[in-house]
Amino acid sequence: MSDLPSLILHSPLSGVLALVAAVLAALGLNEVAFRVVRRTRRPWVRTLSSAIARHCWWPARATVAVLVADLMLPGLQLPPSARPALDQVLTILLIAAVAWLVAGASFALEDLALARVRVDVRDNLKARRIHTQVMVIQRLTAVVVSLLALAVMLTTLSDARVLGASLLASAGILGVVVGIAARPLITNLLAGVQILFSEPIRLDDVVVVEGEWGHVEEIRFTYVVVRIWDDRRLLLPISYFVDHPFQNWTRSSADLLATVTISADFMVPVDAVREELHRILERSPLWDHRAWNLQVTDAEHERVQLRALMSAPDAPTAWDLRCEVREQLIAYLQQRHPQSLPRTRVQLAAGDGPELHDPR
Repeated sequence: MSDLPSLILHSPLSGVLALVAAVLAALGLNEVAFRVVRRTRRPWVRTLSSAIARHCWWPARATVAVLVADLMLPGLQLPPSARPALDQVLTILLIAAVAWLVAGASFALEDLALARVRVDVRDNLKARRIHTQVMVIQRLTAVVVSLLALAVMLTTLSDARVLGASLLASAGILGVVVGIAARPLITNLLAGVQILFSEPIRLDDVVVVEGEWGHVEEIRFTYVVVRIWDDRRLLLPISYFVDHPFQNWTRSSADLLATVTISADFMVPVDAVREELHRILERSPLWDHRAWNLQVTDAEHERVQLRALMSAPDAPTAWDLRCEVREQLIAYLQQRHPQSLPRTRVQLAAGDGPELHDPR
């Protein structure tokens, strides 16, 4: 950029003032451009402009300021010894600012893609898949852009070859040390890429991990945040979902089959309880009318086990429906068939009791 026509200035002070004025003017034009974009009335353009303003406002200001300073540098009255160092610093800052702007622009485009899919609908399987993929791509984009920017910065340094040669001489030992130290990081990075394509989990999936039931709240580059039912957060390395078994209740669809197990006495009228379960489900707005049943799944020496089966559109609704059915079935047995509640029977055979002696 030093080959551009220089601006002839007669004193260092005037050069600095001109540089400040040019930077302020460029920042003003940048602000005007952002305001014009924000006033667009088309919905998709407004969504894009909002994403650009959120992700690109500061990167654009930094890029414009550094670019104007780099263009004004040849016309400043600077000592010859200071010019190469300042030019090197501005070049590195310009590369960093452009990389920041590119990453912000990619994030804005990804936000535009996410705005077109909604996860607050009942059948949100496709939307959750897209959100998960876009989130992982955002992390990969940030890493790739940062690495490329760092590589370009190193190429601008005159001593980069000497530095590279010295690092290459100790690459064997350094590679072993870095490989051992970075093994968890590399494992999680590769697991993140695997999750992107194989999709064992997605955002808002209902999972059971480490004995806890919850929703996948965030998928970070190296870890996953699971929001447990009592609002606690369980943080797990992303490689956990590749190396360990876990339950995913919404892997293929959001709807579920919920079960309620109740212990009762052998005298319980199963047909009457089955009819009462159907009446409870018909009155409940939580049931989606897909499936229901009641069966005796076990018979022990003192009691039987009744299992009520019902369908629900999603995991939170299934949980509430299970609690509702359990409460009403227990109340029904207490009020209508108290003899069906679990009891313990004791029968004494003749001659097993204590002998009674006549005091006479």
